[in-house]
Amino acid sequence: MSQETLPASQKSALEKQRLPKTHELLTCTIKTPPFSYVHLELLTNPPEAAAAAVIQLDNLQVKSYCTAALRQFLGLTGTAIPLDVLKVEASECWVRVPREDLGAFAAALTAWKGSSDGGVEFLLRVKQCSDWLGAMVGSHGQEQLWKN
Repeated sequence: MSQETLPASQKSALEKQRLPKTHELLTCTIKTPPFSYVHLELLTNPPEAAAAAVIQLDNLQVKSYCTAALRQFLGLTGTAIPLDVLKVEASECWVRVPREDLGAFAAALTAWKGSSDGGVEFLLRVKQCSDWLGAMVGSHGQEQLWKN
C-alpha cells in the first residue's frame, strides 16, 4: 500500500517516525563575559591644534588620562579599577575593563574635564562600549561607508 492511499491518521504516524533532516551538533550558552570593552577618542580644544601638531596617543598617555579621570571621579577606589590598553591607533584607542566596572569607568571619563598642555586641552571621549569586542570592531569602519 502506498503512502497516498493511507488514511490521514496513519500518514501522520509515519511522518512522526521519520528522522529529522537536521541534527543539532552543539549547544552553547553564552554567559556574561568577565570584561567589557571601550573605544575612546582623543579630542583637542581648539580642534585645529590636533591637525597642526598631529597628536598621537600612546599606551602611557591612555593609561595616564584614564587614571586621572578615575581618580577625580572615584578617588583611590577609582584608581584600583584594572585597565588594559588593547590597541592605540592615531587618536583612538581600545581598552578593556571588568564588566561590573564599565558604568563607573564610562561615567568617570564623561565627567573628566581633561588635561591641558601649552594652551591646548586634551580630552578622551567614549565613542562606544560593549561586552563584546567583536561587535565594536565590526562596526568600526561603518562611519567611513557613507562619506565620499
